[in-house]
Amino acid sequence: MNITADLHLHSRYSRACSKDITLQNLEKYAKLKGLNLLGTGDLQHPKWLPELKKELLNNGKGIFLTKTGFPFILQTEISLIYTQDGKGRRIHNVVLAPSFEVADQMVEYFLKKGRIDYDGRPIFKIPCPQFVEELRKISPDIEIIPAHAWTPYFSVFGSMSGFNSLKECFQEQTKHIHAIETGLSSDPGMNRRLSQLDNITLLSFSDSHSHWPWRIGREATIFEMKELSYAELIKAIKENKTETLEYFPEEGKYHFDGHRNCGITMSPKESNAVKKICPACKKPMTIGVASRVEELADREQPKIMNSYKNLIPLSEIINHTIKAPITSKKTWEQYNKLISAFGNEIAVLSASKEELIKHVDEKLANAISKSSTVKWKPGYDGVYGIPLFEDAPHEEKKIAIKQTDLANW
Repeated sequence: MNITADLHLHSRYSRACSKDITLQNLEKYAKLKGLNLLGTGDLQHPKWLPELKKELLNNGKGIFLTKTGFPFILQTEISLIYTQDGKGRRIHNVVLAPSFEVADQMVEYFLKKGRIDYDGRPIFKIPCPQFVEELRKISPDIEIIPAHAWTPYFSVFGSMSGFNSLKECFQEQTKHIHAIETGLSSDPGMNRRLSQLDNITLLSFSDSHSHWPWRIGREATIFEMKELSYAELIKAIKENKTETLEYFPEEGKYHFDGHRNCGITMSPKESNAVKKICPACKKPMTIGVASRVEELADREQPKIMNSYKNLIPLSEIINHTIKAPITSKKTWEQYNKLISAFGNEIAVLSASKEELIKHVDEKLANAISKSSTVKWKPGYDGVYGIPLFEDAPHEEKKIAIKQTDLANW
């Protein structure tokens, strides 16, 4: 059986997250998206954990079901901030747990290290090797996955505070790291240029801060499993029995180098030409994922490749095509019409133009069917990338040209 999962989420108790995140809303929009397994997010939070225990029933196999039978897995994200080799490190890790009993022991452990009540993604001054070793002492079934592995500020390969290899980061505990989360600004084609990742499974999840369908499931992983169980999920991770649904890396907030305040964005080649210094303010630019991959890659082409597909969230395609806000009634009308016809968003995005045009006008059907070939104004320095559909406003194209001119400064 194939399970389409988003296992990096947050609760309403995480900073900068929607206050409307509930298990009910997560379930509702996961079904619209086409997901059939979610992470709970924030499993250690003192207000969220009791809610999880109250609302979810263990199926006896490490999967936790709502009253209507939708499955969740216990999950959190932990921020580790510490110093190693004379440099400040900021590494985020996704953590999966097999039971509430293990979750309770994790809470006891975290409380010895600091507070867990101020944010659903707490910060601890624990080096990554120690973190892995001590969590595995609680339970060897706990799975630790480096989160959004290339993001500049908070990741294992981040340009600002990361490492050049998993071995540098996790040291002797690297043997227990079976996968990384590629993050919104990279995809498997980029990651597989590093031979050090040949035996590492590549996973994609949303890191969503809300329940809305343009956030939840914007990245997801399809797991090949014999049954829906925690053990089978971990086995699929370890054996790389996966396929991923990816953001276009160009849409990610840190794909290219740049300076948000100056409106400057550059490809790795352009950035290197100006020695990564912003031509507008003469200060160092934020170095994005594409440049970091170029820096660490040891081959031009991937030696091996996972199956994956790049997607634009359906709400965004509608939003850009009909020129209406993503939360507007007009956008929702088109979205709901398509969901009613095809069952879920993933099915809509896989449909042909001939199938789509039975339910929406030709312009929107064309945009959805050709979304895989859209050009981009790439994201940079915390700014999401913008898809440039055929009828994109002229001023967006002018901006992109202007920034390219600056990049050649």
